[in-house]
Amino acid sequence: MSDRLHPLAPHHLPPFIAAPGETDVLMVVVGILLIVAVLAIGNVYLRLHSLPERMAHKSQKLQFEIVAVLGLLALFTHVHLFWIAALLLAMIDLPDFGTPLRSIAGSVKKMAGSTDDLQTVEAGSDIEAAASTAMSEKAKPSEKGIAPASKEEVPSHA
Repeated sequence: MSDRLHPLAPHHLPPFIAAPGETDVLMVVVGILLIVAVLAIGNVYLRLHSLPERMAHKSQKLQFEIVAVLGLLALFTHVHLFWIAALLLAMIDLPDFGTPLRSIAGSVKKMAGSTDDLQTVEAGSDIEAAASTAMSEKAKPSEKGIAPASKEEVPSHA
């Protein structure tokens, strides 16, 4: 091929026009710029989308989980109301009801004289634990040096 220009071509071509067979530098630059722009906009979108979850991260576990589920629902369904609800829920500090209730349960357990862990109260098996403790105490009175009670002394509901 010759380096001469076509006779009908203008005598002065802009530098971004590539000669035949050469690399189009403008297209490569625009392609790289497009990839960087898509990645940057995607990163900004995902950071904005995860804003409620990052805000609720320092709150209670239940509140954080609800905000995370609302964020995922908003992401996958494209219903923006879920994202708004997650943002509002992340901004509100919910009162902590669990800690005082656990403290009350522990105090009641101490008042009842139970020696079981507080974990049985949290697990919901406090009734079963109390029943098994009462049954084991009735079954082993001779170990404590107390004679077993006769049937007449045991109160009944009937």
